[in-house]
Amino acid sequence: MPDTSGKKTSLIRQIDNLLPQTQCRQCGFEGCLPYARELAEGRADLNRCPPGGKPTVQALSALLGLPEKPVNPECGETIERHIAVIQPEHCIGCTLCIKACPVDAIIGANKKRHAVIAELCTGCELCIPPCPVDCIEMEFIPEFAVWSKTHADEARQRLNARNLRLVRQKQDTEIRLEAKARNKLTEIEQGTAQFKDAGNLDAKKAVIEAALARARARRKAEDQSP
Repeated sequence: MPDTSGKKTSLIRQIDNLLPQTQCRQCGFEGCLPYARELAEGRADLNRCPPGGKPTVQALSALLGLPEKPVNPECGETIERHIAVIQPEHCIGCTLCIKACPVDAIIGANKKRHAVIAELCTGCELCIPPCPVDCIEMEFIPEFAVWSKTHADEARQRLNARNLRLVRQKQDTEIRLEAKARNKLTEIEQGTAQFKDAGNLDAKKAVIEAALARARARRKAEDQSP
């Protein structure tokens, strides 16, 4: 049986290249690339991208050899690009919007006012739900209304860079916690461990050893994943 994995990967890449990279999830999937995967597998329809609108449907139709159809109204309305704007007088600096932004278009620090970099904002609206004080609004700003192929490519690059950074941060945290656990295990074995409750050291040792075993198993699974 011929190996079609390479062709499928190429098709996913071609589909993703036609999507606007707003990462808005209006299609019902976790972003443009997951939607592209579902389209390539034939598990999703080509009319689920409101930001792309009719031009995206036409492009997908030509690529996939499927009939054109209007954008599914259940996914949302096709409108001109709107930009997220944070009302500074109400921002409490919680950083939840920064964590939610898929393309690193929001700047700020903990307990400091945040701001949206308008030219980078995809208009995905993902920053709005987590805001605890409802200080983010979507505004139409004519100078930022156009969303071109160049914008889409740059947004994809920022998304990929962000995802890579988050993976590295997670790995660094896991390494740090594993090292801390190993040190504590050594202290227990050497009889130098300090606990508020010093009772039942064998049970504490067993808990740490189990945590280390889970960490090794998780790392092995990650190494073996494609």
